[in-house]
Amino acid sequence: MSAPGILCVGRLYADLIFTEVPRMPTLGTEIYAGGFGIHAGGGAYISAAWFAALGHEAALASILPGEPFRAGLVTEIEAAGVSLAVSRPAPPGLDPQVTVAMVAGGDRAFLTRRSGAPCPDLAAADIRRSGAAHVHIGELATLMERPAILTAAREAGVTVSLDCSWDETLDLEPLGRLLPGIDVFLPNAGEAEHLGRAGIAPGLAGITVIKRGAEGATALIGGVETSAPADPVEVVDATGAGDAFNAGFLSAWLADRPVEACLAAGNALGARAISGRGGFPEASAPQPAAEALAR
Repeated sequence: MSAPGILCVGRLYADLIFTEVPRMPTLGTEIYAGGFGIHAGGGAYISAAWFAALGHEAALASILPGEPFRAGLVTEIEAAGVSLAVSRPAPPGLDPQVTVAMVAGGDRAFLTRRSGAPCPDLAAADIRRSGAAHVHIGELATLMERPAILTAAREAGVTVSLDCSWDETLDLEPLGRLLPGIDVFLPNAGEAEHLGRAGIAPGLAGITVIKRGAEGATALIGGVETSAPADPVEVVDATGAGDAFNAGFLSAWLADRPVEACLAAGNALGARAISGRGGFPEASAPQPAAEALAR
């Protein structure tokens, strides 16, 4: 049986990634990176690319930036096997969305310019035309700005997942009403703690999966916790590791595999992501796809 189609929704960024950074820069000083690359970024695209590598028909619903970034990003996205049929070009004069990622040791810091709408307006008919059986929302901010995505997904009869993606500027008050409409919610440990301090109780979504980096991941289903360890791996760039985890976990979940297998698949793909530069390192160094990535 073929893998179900996935529509990933959210902002598309041009990621300017500096690796081998000796320390984070401070005001009035200059440091030098050992490596640099420009890649398509944003949780929606990165997850979509990994979904495509796992054999899913993956589509991206994003706003495509203007030049000098559009042509390069579109080439990279299409080479990853991700459809842009549901995406739309940015209006003239809109600043491109850019993230500067600095990778030092096993961690990273980001500086981002976010502009314009997070995605095109989506109706149930758009989801049906995409052929998707599942909608993955790449960041909490996208859901907050476009809560109608949940209504469209319900009308289209598809399941929905949501990454959190850290954003300290968000008003979290509506989240308690939105999370019950999410089938799988995938924050990392820091985000889950932040939400807890804000009064957002764990377990509001059908499944909550907390990503813990080198410590693996934990799934909370009906008040029952299940955890799986992560395999140790040399970290080249942690950008997008959580988005790769999402694709691994959700691909297994959509195949009705046990939660332990879903966690293992997520951990394996997350480990794969951090072994290269960029959120989807397969784009520059292709590896065996579907079967090998799913192990």
